[in-house]
Amino acid sequence: MLKSLLTVALLTTAVLAFTPSANAQMKLGILDMNAVFTQYYRTKDAEAKLNESRAAAKKELDDRLETLKKAMEEINKVNADLEKPELSKDAKEKAAKGRDEKVAEARNLDREIAEFRGTRERQLQEQFVRMRKDIIDDIMKIVNEKIKSSAYDLVLDKSGISMGQVPVVLFSAPNFDFSKDIIEILNKDAGKPAASKTIKP
Repeated sequence: MLKSLLTVALLTTAVLAFTPSANAQMKLGILDMNAVFTQYYRTKDAEAKLNESRAAAKKELDDRLETLKKAMEEINKVNADLEKPELSKDAKEKAAKGRDEKVAEARNLDREIAEFRGTRERQLQEQFVRMRKDIIDDIMKIVNEKIKSSAYDLVLDKSGISMGQVPVVLFSAPNFDFSKDIIEILNKDAGKPAASKTIKP
């Protein structure tokens, strides 16, 4: 999905910037957008934050599941006690009433866990989409500046895959590829506080 989005964005930019001329030599550029994306320091920061969110959600879910497990163990214990012949009728009625209350609580907890799981999964997906969009916007800003300053007529993404599931670029000479230049520009502020580039949680 990422590759196709980046490919479309690059091709659109390149086509809009291209003005055919019979007498002009076309300037071609090649990018490996997958390499640019994965080697950008903000991508690694975003992945770390996303992993932290996933770990926190997993811990909270595990805590809730443990509470449910204990509740079920208590219910099973009461059921076992109710089978004891020495238990009086009054004691059995009291125990059964307490068990029924615990069953209702366990059902509510089970429902809450299902809702929690669905909500957290949706929140994590939304967080991932926001982070990816922020990073892609960053990358495309630098790429577009490079295209303009270097007067490229056409730029292709060699990591892109066509609708026919084959590479968009089958071959390109190494001197056409300016991926390293983009990566260097993007990473020049790595390690510095990024007040204006805070990734939304």
